[in-house]
Amino acid sequence: MSVDESLLRAINGLAGQSDWLDGLALGLSNSGLLWVPGILLTSYWLWVSWREALLGAPILAASIGLLDFVGARIKDLAARPRPCMGLPDIHQIEACGKTFGFPSNHAINTATAAAFFHVLYPRSGWVSWPLVGLIGLSRVYIGAHYITDVLGGWAIGGFFGAGAAWLILRFWRVRASLPENVKG
Repeated sequence: MSVDESLLRAINGLAGQSDWLDGLALGLSNSGLLWVPGILLTSYWLWVSWREALLGAPILAASIGLLDFVGARIKDLAARPRPCMGLPDIHQIEACGKTFGFPSNHAINTATAAAFFHVLYPRSGWVSWPLVGLIGLSRVYIGAHYITDVLGGWAIGGFFGAGAAWLILRFWRVRASLPENVKG
């Protein structure tokens, strides 16, 4: 048994033992619920710096959309079966996904947003990264992904989310240093 499968079995072995934990894991895995923190963060962002939010929100949304698409293409290329497909004896508390497992798109999307906000607002990390971690672990808990699926998603999303935010900061610095007659 691989380390990946051992970790999956250790985390997934808790499934089905507590209705409360099962409900929490299912809630954290529900993509529809991710809009709630997104709307709250965007509202706060508009309040703190509406100009930055007007530039950044579409870039963040486009980054998440693009990476979600890229993640699906990587799944097709890697063709790694989800644990709920390949290991019939694990606890499955949700229907198994339709596609392959590597990388986890939940992990890509949440890490993209967390890294993006962490670069722009470093103090946001104490809220966003634990949430990203819980969402990623919930995907293993319910048997939808191996740990490496989640780690791969975090790496992809974190790298590109941080890069997109860095570009915004870079753009604003260049823009701020230009003389007024050049800014247009």
